[in-house]
Amino acid sequence: MPQTRLLSGAPVAEAVLADIARRVATLHGRGITPSLATILVGDDDASAGYIRIKQRQAADLGFDSPHRHLPADATQDDLLDVIAGFNVDRDVHAVLIQYPIPDHLDYDAALQTLDPDRDVDGMHPLNMGRLALGMPGPLPCTPAGIEALLDHHGIPVAGREVVILGRGATVGRPLAILLAQKRPTANAAVTVVHTGVPDWPRYTRRADILIAAAGVPGIVQPEHVRPGAVVIGAGVRYAGRRLLPDVDEACAEVASAITPRVGGVGPTTVAMLFRNAVAAAERATT
Repeated sequence: MPQTRLLSGAPVAEAVLADIARRVATLHGRGITPSLATILVGDDDASAGYIRIKQRQAADLGFDSPHRHLPADATQDDLLDVIAGFNVDRDVHAVLIQYPIPDHLDYDAALQTLDPDRDVDGMHPLNMGRLALGMPGPLPCTPAGIEALLDHHGIPVAGREVVILGRGATVGRPLAILLAQKRPTANAAVTVVHTGVPDWPRYTRRADILIAAAGVPGIVQPEHVRPGAVVIGAGVRYAGRRLLPDVDEACAEVASAITPRVGGVGPTTVAMLFRNAVAAAERATT
């Protein structure tokens, strides 16, 4: 049997970041420094680590990265005040509210107060509506990264059957909309199933491209994959610092191409976040 291709996200991210660097240089030439502001509530180590990664990437690309860190006992009003400040700061072009936030706070309510044009995650209700209608706007980062990954590796999508296991607001639902749109890198027949469907493997076994986004470690086993299918792992959970992906590594035995356990969708997600951020800076200054 031919060897299974590994669909690394690194070269995809490198290409996107190179394009962003060129766009940042153009902004700098006009005397504009793009800015990605971040908000962290509480002291979750993983969340703090993600913020540091984004701040390092921001510095490498030539972004400013103002940051506000609120204590774990911050009130909803405290969070809304920080968002309101960034909304009116003309030097801030994009804003990230690091998720999750403490349980006593309402993330969705906070997100709705964010200026949609500064929503770097593409998750504001207005931006989700723009996505559904095919209107320009910031795209959810992981779905956009998956489309870019498939395109970069020459995986044809148009006209093929894509099955997404998972219906979450961050990946499954927006990805289904994105890959069904009429575009050379999309235009697929998309089916969304989830763990509430008792016979979900009946759907995944017929997929040309199977995308796992359920957030259930090891849910996709080799018997759930059609031989020769392309498998994208987009769902993970963590046990401490250990990453637990949705897709069992043994699926590589039956897939024609598969994302690696580490370094698949993750790098493309970060790259798309900065693509949204530079686009926000361009919109705000033209």
